[in-house]
Amino acid sequence: MNAPAPIFYYDLASPACYLAAERVSFVLRVAPEWEPVRGGWDALPELGLDPDRSAFERAALERGLQAVRWPARWPPDSGAAMRAAAYAKAIGRAAAFSLAAFRQAFAAGRDLGDRDTVLIAAAACEMHPAAVIKAIESRAVANSLQTATDRAVAAGVRRLPAVRLGELVFEGDRGLDEAGAALLARR
Repeated sequence: MNAPAPIFYYDLASPACYLAAERVSFVLRVAPEWEPVRGGWDALPELGLDPDRSAFERAALERGLQAVRWPARWPPDSGAAMRAAAYAKAIGRAAAFSLAAFRQAFAAGRDLGDRDTVLIAAAACEMHPAAVIKAIESRAVANSLQTATDRAVAAGVRRLPAVRLGELVFEGDRGLDEAGAALLARR
């Protein structure tokens, strides 16, 4: 019997999640299930409300990413973007949408609270704008995001980004590397 696929938990407003998202498939050597969850800043205690921007900027450059451009409004109101991510997951486009949204926020410096930013990210992965608008206004989609968040907490996720391998939860940037090593050891 095959082990369940790893689950990658993230919040689009988190620069740490952006850095992890850009390398999660490479580090794990398998495509994880992307699970958007509302982490809130309390899930990132080492960052607080004003993360060490220079550390993230250096990390992005060291990983070969575009220079980080911070949105003018910080922290962003990512509620609509997170509901769009939950909708994208429901239609099989969570990874594509989320990477596009992360890149809009942290490579282009666009505000995730701006509906146009969400629609640009959605267009990048062929999500129809009318469907996305309807989804981000839907109570069912908001409830699915809350349910996913509750399941993550119940599974032991306390910090984002996080990867779950069965019953094991690996958190933070270092946790991503540890999850990759654990998966490699299983092979």
